Amino acid sequence: MSGVRHGDGSRRGAAHQLLLLGGLVLLWLLLWGSFTPIDVLAGITVALLATRVFELPPVQLTGRLHVGHLLLYLIRFAGEVVAGSVQVAALALDPRRTPRAAIVEVRLTTKSDLILTLVAVTLSLVPGSLVLEVDRQRSTLFLHALGVQDGEDVRRIRHHALDTEYRLLRAIGSRAELRKASR
Repeated sequence: MSGVRHGDGSRRGAAHQLLLLGGLVLLWLLLWGSFTPIDVLAGITVALLATRVFELPPVQLTGRLHVGHLLLYLIRFAGEVVAGSVQVAALALDPRRTPRAAIVEVRLTTKSDLILTLVAVTLSLVPGSLVLEVDRQRSTLFLHALGVQDGEDVRRIRHHALDTEYRLLRAIGSRAELRKASR
């Protein structure tokens, strides 16, 4: 399957390819909201077509998965979605003030396209923030954030983005990048 690389080309690399293919099929099923045999077959077909037809950059996998940290990441993400929803609702419903926003540049430590993408998606899914641009060469995100009043809010937003990167690196990142991002 094109688009996936693992350094040794072993069975482990094939397992990663199957894992990514399974992820695409699962995404297909979740998007349709149906899990019939026809939907599974359609998902497999679409996943195979997508990975064979489109020239995708290789996904470098570390082979490292820490289930405990992944669970903590997902629980914290769910909490951030709820908290962000409440904050945006409060901003929208408060007639006394006009919400201020800012565009914040955040330089990540990772060079991994996968981690960079997951950080960007995570930040964009939390209400009140949106990734406007990604500079892949510099591992930099440009975030649009609501409710920014001063420099302290900008520092808080930057810290939150770097914390999200750190939590993802603990869950699925390489040991070298995790050491580099250590606080």
